[in-house]
Amino acid sequence: MCNLYSNTTSQEAMRQLFGVAPHRDLLGNSEPLPAIFPKHLAPVVRVSEHGDREMVSLSWGFRTTKKSKKTGAVIQPGAWNNARDDKVRSSGLWKWSFEERRCLVPASSFCEAKGRNPATYHWFALKGDESRPPFAFAGMWQTSRYEGKEGPETAETYTIITTTANEIVKPIHPQRMPVILRPESYDQWMSGSANEAFDLLEPFDANEMQIVRSGEGEKSD
Repeated sequence: MCNLYSNTTSQEAMRQLFGVAPHRDLLGNSEPLPAIFPKHLAPVVRVSEHGDREMVSLSWGFRTTKKSKKTGAVIQPGAWNNARDDKVRSSGLWKWSFEERRCLVPASSFCEAKGRNPATYHWFALKGDESRPPFAFAGMWQTSRYEGKEGPETAETYTIITTTANEIVKPIHPQRMPVILRPESYDQWMSGSANEAFDLLEPFDANEMQIVRSGEGEKSD
């Protein structure tokens, strides 16, 4: 499960890496984000209604109505920030977004915690000439419609797909890790068929990754 990641890549670098024309960059003045938590806004690259790529700021986690088990009253909505790779084609929450609304989620590192009270936080990044080479998670987006405390609400949201943990992540988080896509696979992920996209949902090569930060309370990279 991925509940925390960073994106400190510059706006111009993101446009170049993800093939977004300047006029389709809709982020405004985007600042580096050393800690992105569920329900936070962060950059996402998706296919626009015109068929080209656009970069927008969406909220992390598909929203669903949530009610108190004791009173039945509507409370803060649930935020589904991760989607399992083995559920994206069968779950009603994910199926149509996987079929029709796949996106790239720019990142520079992600965090997994081990232990409790206190937990030790481990930040994973790719190896490369830069200290934090930019990359992209496999994501999906939707317009979430749900009940809020004041009535019906909507939010533009995204989620990150997870897969089996590789050998560098497994000692920290034994079961899952986010799907990291290679640049040569971006077109296949964004515009390919569902079968072609599904073929990309696999663990990233552990030999190409490194732990760049770890320690108690290290909730920012």
